[in-house]
Amino acid sequence: MSIMNQVITKSGVLENNHAQPVNSVQQGEGVPVILTHGLAASLHDWDDLLPELSASGYAGYALDLFGHGESYKPADHHEYTFHAVFDHFSAWIDSLQQTEPMILVGHSLGGGLSLQYALRHPERVRALVLVNPFYDIHQLPPVLRLAFRRKLINTTLIDRTPYRLFRLMVDVTSFNYYIGHRETHVLPEHIRYQTALDYTRASSGIYNIPRTLPNLTSDLPRIQQPTLLIWGKRDQTLASESFPRIGKLLPNIVASHTMPICGHVPHQCHPEKFNPHVMKFLKNL
Repeated sequence: MSIMNQVITKSGVLENNHAQPVNSVQQGEGVPVILTHGLAASLHDWDDLLPELSASGYAGYALDLFGHGESYKPADHHEYTFHAVFDHFSAWIDSLQQTEPMILVGHSLGGGLSLQYALRHPERVRALVLVNPFYDIHQLPPVLRLAFRRKLINTTLIDRTPYRLFRLMVDVTSFNYYIGHRETHVLPEHIRYQTALDYTRASSGIYNIPRTLPNLTSDLPRIQQPTLLIWGKRDQTLASESFPRIGKLLPNIVASHTMPICGHVPHQCHPEKFNPHVMKFLKNL
């Protein structure tokens, strides 16, 4: 990733009378674009998009969410809720002291956070880019919904899982079984490395977050901002049919794109195809 005009910060927000560090990166100057990753990921999700934003006259901001990367990780797993993540995310945005409406780009859980922010602060949001957005627990497969139904307290097994096991899981799930394409994996080597590394850096408490996700379905028609919707058709984490559904519920979908080869992370699967969709949307706002 280019590091030209890039500023990496480790700031803090104040919640419940104590500091909660936020690891974030800022690149470029201009209209603010907030980039938010999904569960068990990090700000490195946006390593390919940030330079393009900067080169096109935008100020790109990406953060490690609560419990992820190098941001605040409380020891008490009871603290890991969607509302805690949202409060941490919202306070960090406040700390940026932006005076003009922002463009929110969110993947999966980050999409849910972006939608929630637009609902609570519509005057602060200029537009939305949603990538495989997570907005309803019923998007998860039944086995995952069952796993997330109860709060995880004993996470010793997750805490002791080594990088090589996470890497094996990432490699297996990204292997391209579709006949007729030359790629061995739909995710590049450096992305698979970073994905497994992000799993090991995240607190195991984050797996309590999905069970507390509010169902945003009934609130979606209230979101009036221009929206770009992009999803990977081969998503094995969230039901792919849920993405056209949100496209019908949001009243101002400007464009929607399906990436047929990609799964849950189309922004990392083929950034050379994903990024132009985003940049065209931003240019036409």
